[in-house]
Amino acid sequence: MDHIPLIIDFAAPSSLLRERHRASQLPILGNGPPGTFVLFPDGLKVSLPTDQIVFAEEAGGRARVGFGGMQFVGPEEAQLVFVRIREVLPASQLSPARSHTMRLEARRVASVFVDGRHAWPGVAPTSPRNSPHSI
Repeated sequence: MDHIPLIIDFAAPSSLLRERHRASQLPILGNGPPGTFVLFPDGLKVSLPTDQIVFAEEAGGRARVGFGGMQFVGPEEAQLVFVRIREVLPASQLSPARSHTMRLEARRVASVFVDGRHAWPGVAPTSPRNSPHSI
């Protein structure tokens, strides 16, 4: 998984919800892809930038998501900040209302890997390559 620029392991327990694509006979432009969410048992549903997702799985009781064009900025107060640095999909498949910054509550994230290297938190867990949670 070294080829995935950004991997976020969400805190356990967590799971993924992916909305289904709804086919329409009318052309819909600029709507973007169906939504992707991380669900937590307390009812929190965290929306993710689906157009940036290049990998997603549930393993070991947690969600793990890889992003192709996002960059980890770092912690800011009680949140982790990520910014969009490039588009993964063609412009015709993107919503003009897409966000360019993703903020996640730090307590909802177990670890962040950038270019295959541990980036957050301070104590390095197993790399995603060797993790029991990877495919």
